[in-house]
Amino acid sequence: MLSSIEILILSFIQGVSEFLPISSIAHLVLVSKYYVFVNQNLLIDICLHLGSLLAVIVYFRNELFSFIKNRDFLLKILVGTLPMIPVGYFFYHTGIINQLRNLEVIGWMSLIFGILLYISDKTKVKKKIDRGFSNRSAIFIGLFQVLALIPGVSRSGITITSGRFLGFDRFDSTKISFFLSIPTLFAASILGVYNIYKVGSPELNFLAITAVIFSFIFSFITIAVFLNFIKKFSLKVFVIYRIILSIVILSIVYL
Repeated sequence: MLSSIEILILSFIQGVSEFLPISSIAHLVLVSKYYVFVNQNLLIDICLHLGSLLAVIVYFRNELFSFIKNRDFLLKILVGTLPMIPVGYFFYHTGIINQLRNLEVIGWMSLIFGILLYISDKTKVKKKIDRGFSNRSAIFIGLFQVLALIPGVSRSGITITSGRFLGFDRFDSTKISFFLSIPTLFAASILGVYNIYKVGSPELNFLAITAVIFSFIFSFITIAVFLNFIKKFSLKVFVIYRIILSIVILSIVYL
């Protein structure tokens, strides 16, 4: 059974790394490698994702309501999510997704896609989200998002990268990334619920509720701070972090 402190740590990792371009899966795997956290607990995993899902919905509630009235944007978000579904299903049911959860893969992916993030951030701004986000753009970003199934790539990182390559500015690329996280996190939660149903439904205990609450808090704060940050600064600090992280990880693997 996880303790309250462990729940707090896992919630912090999920809430912060889910929306920053640094890979939440990579950090959760790294923590579980060196601490005896029972993060394989399906209920807790669902609650962590649910907290992040609720945070992005609450933060963008006004814009989501506007988009519901103007359904075109939401349809594009769903279109951008479509490539992830068959590939994710294949990775999950073949066991490939578990085979990729190792330090060597995380180290190299963090390095390669950190450098790619840096290159993409040099792209000149040519589009705005309200005029330039087409179905073609959604599919392009959605295809890149599939790479996030590999630990170390980062879902937010690769979607921001692809958005920048298309000519969207940092702020709009990040907003697209956050909106794309909604169906992705929802699908992850549904898959987790299905797995719990197969093995038997556990009770929703205090720690599970705590996981939702803290994941929500950390996710909400991260979204607000990150959106404010990228209005003023480049993505270079995250590139540097990823490179340092990858060097440390690869040193552990090869030395």
